[in-house]
Amino acid sequence: MEGLEKKYKKEYYSGKRKAAIARALIKSGDGNVHFNKKDYKTLQMFDRLKLEEPLRIAEKVLGKLDFDIEVNVLGGGEKGQIDAARLAIAKAIIGFTKSEVLKQAYLDYDRNLLVADVRRKEPNKPGDSKARSKRQTSYR
Repeated sequence: MEGLEKKYKKEYYSGKRKAAIARALIKSGDGNVHFNKKDYKTLQMFDRLKLEEPLRIAEKVLGKLDFDIEVNVLGGGEKGQIDAARLAIAKAIIGFTKSEVLKQAYLDYDRNLLVADVRRKEPNKPGDSKARSKRQTSYR
Protein backbone atom coordinates (compact mmCIF):
# COMPACT_ATOMS: atom_id res chain seq x y z
CA MET A 1 0.00 0.00 0.00
CA GLU A 2 2.90 2.34 0.71
CA GLY A 3 4.19 2.17 -2.89
CA LEU A 4 0.74 3.15 -4.18
CA GLU A 5 0.65 6.13 -1.84
CA LYS A 6 4.04 7.38 -3.10
CA LYS A 7 2.95 7.00 -6.73
CA TYR A 8 0.00 9.39 -6.40
CA LYS A 9 1.53 11.81 -3.91
CA LYS A 10 0.80 15.52 -4.58
CA GLU A 11 2.21 18.45 -2.64
CA TYR A 12 2.10 22.25 -2.86
CA TYR A 13 5.04 24.55 -2.12
CA SER A 14 5.29 28.32 -2.39
CA GLY A 15 7.92 30.93 -3.12
CA LYS A 16 7.90 34.73 -2.91
CA ARG A 17 9.88 37.52 -4.48
CA LYS A 18 8.86 41.16 -4.08
CA ALA A 19 5.11 41.18 -4.92
CA ALA A 20 5.13 37.86 -6.81
CA ILE A 21 3.80 34.70 -5.16
CA ALA A 22 4.39 31.32 -6.81
CA ARG A 23 2.65 28.05 -5.95
CA ALA A 24 4.24 24.84 -7.20
CA LEU A 25 2.32 21.57 -7.40
CA ILE A 26 4.65 18.58 -7.57
CA LYS A 27 3.43 15.08 -8.36
CA SER A 28 4.77 11.82 -9.76
CA GLY A 29 5.41 11.95 -13.48
CA ASP A 30 8.17 12.09 -16.05
CA GLY A 31 9.92 15.46 -15.63
CA ASN A 32 7.48 17.94 -17.22
CA VAL A 33 7.54 21.51 -15.89
CA HIS A 34 4.81 24.06 -16.63
CA PHE A 35 4.93 27.78 -15.79
CA ASN A 36 1.49 29.44 -15.73
CA LYS A 37 -0.03 26.55 -17.75
CA LYS A 38 2.64 26.80 -20.50
CA ASP A 39 5.74 24.69 -20.99
CA TYR A 40 8.63 26.58 -19.40
CA LYS A 41 10.71 26.03 -22.56
CA THR A 42 8.60 28.66 -24.36
CA LEU A 43 9.92 31.42 -22.07
CA GLN A 44 12.72 33.83 -22.99
CA MET A 45 16.20 32.35 -22.80
CA PHE A 46 17.41 33.87 -19.51
CA ASP A 47 14.09 33.20 -17.79
CA ARG A 48 14.18 29.60 -19.00
CA LEU A 49 17.77 29.15 -17.80
CA LYS A 50 16.87 30.57 -14.39
CA LEU A 51 14.00 28.09 -14.01
CA GLU A 52 16.25 25.24 -15.21
CA GLU A 53 18.87 25.77 -12.49
CA PRO A 54 17.12 23.79 -9.72
CA LEU A 55 16.11 21.10 -12.25
CA ARG A 56 19.64 20.63 -13.59
CA ILE A 57 21.16 20.42 -10.12
CA ALA A 58 18.50 17.88 -9.09
CA GLU A 59 19.16 15.85 -12.24
CA LYS A 60 22.89 15.83 -11.52
CA VAL A 61 22.38 14.69 -7.90
CA LEU A 62 19.34 12.37 -8.23
CA GLY A 63 19.58 11.14 -11.81
CA LYS A 64 16.36 11.02 -13.85
CA LEU A 65 13.56 13.29 -12.63
CA ASP A 66 10.42 11.25 -11.89
CA PHE A 67 8.02 14.08 -11.06
CA ASP A 68 5.99 16.79 -12.81
CA ILE A 69 5.82 20.38 -11.57
CA GLU A 70 3.11 22.94 -12.30
CA VAL A 71 3.90 26.49 -11.17
CA ASN A 72 1.25 29.23 -11.00
CA VAL A 73 2.46 32.75 -10.25
CA LEU A 74 0.38 35.80 -9.32
CA GLY A 75 1.40 39.43 -8.87
CA GLY A 76 4.69 41.20 -9.31
CA GLY A 77 6.70 41.78 -12.46
CA GLU A 78 8.17 39.40 -14.98
CA LYS A 79 11.55 38.83 -13.28
CA GLY A 80 10.06 38.70 -9.79
CA GLN A 81 7.69 35.97 -10.98
CA ILE A 82 10.60 33.96 -12.38
CA ASP A 83 12.54 34.25 -9.10
CA ALA A 84 9.47 33.26 -7.08
CA ALA A 85 8.87 30.25 -9.36
CA ARG A 86 12.54 29.21 -9.09
CA LEU A 87 12.29 29.24 -5.29
CA ALA A 88 9.00 27.29 -5.33
CA ILE A 89 10.45 24.65 -7.70
CA ALA A 90 13.55 24.12 -5.57
CA LYS A 91 11.51 23.86 -2.35
CA ALA A 92 9.09 21.44 -4.02
CA ILE A 93 11.88 19.14 -5.23
CA ILE A 94 13.48 19.10 -1.77
CA GLY A 95 10.13 18.40 -0.08
CA PHE A 96 9.20 15.68 -2.57
CA THR A 97 12.52 13.81 -2.54
CA LYS A 98 13.56 14.58 1.07
CA SER A 99 17.21 14.48 -0.07
CA GLU A 100 19.75 16.14 2.25
CA VAL A 101 22.48 15.83 -0.41
CA LEU A 102 20.34 17.80 -2.87
CA LYS A 103 19.53 20.42 -0.24
CA GLN A 104 23.24 20.94 0.41
CA ALA A 105 23.92 21.13 -3.34
CA TYR A 106 21.30 23.89 -3.67
CA LEU A 107 22.78 25.83 -0.74
CA ASP A 108 26.30 25.50 -2.16
CA TYR A 109 25.16 26.72 -5.59
CA ASP A 110 22.88 29.61 -4.57
CA ARG A 111 21.29 30.17 -1.17
CA ASN A 112 18.36 32.00 -2.84
CA LEU A 113 17.18 28.66 -4.25
CA LEU A 114 15.89 27.71 -0.78
CA VAL A 115 15.73 30.96 1.21
CA ALA A 116 13.42 33.77 0.09
CA ASP A 117 14.77 37.28 -0.45
CA VAL A 118 12.83 39.29 2.14
CA ARG A 119 13.63 42.77 0.80
CA ARG A 120 10.57 44.85 -0.03
CA LYS A 121 9.96 48.34 -1.37
CA GLU A 122 10.38 51.03 1.26
CA PRO A 123 7.24 53.13 1.76
CA ASN A 124 7.16 56.78 0.70
CA LYS A 125 7.74 59.35 3.42
CA PRO A 126 4.94 61.80 4.33
CA GLY A 127 4.80 64.88 2.14
CA ASP A 128 7.22 63.50 -0.43
CA SER A 129 6.88 61.42 -3.55
CA LYS A 130 9.86 59.13 -2.94
CA ALA A 131 11.21 56.97 -0.14
CA ARG A 132 14.73 58.41 0.13
CA SER A 133 15.74 61.30 -2.09
CA LYS A 134 14.30 64.63 -1.01
CA ARG A 135 13.49 67.66 -3.14
CA GLN A 136 16.25 70.23 -3.31
CA THR A 137 15.60 73.46 -1.48
CA SER A 138 16.91 76.89 -2.35
CA TYR A 139 18.02 79.19 0.47
CA ARG A 140 18.59 82.26 -1.74
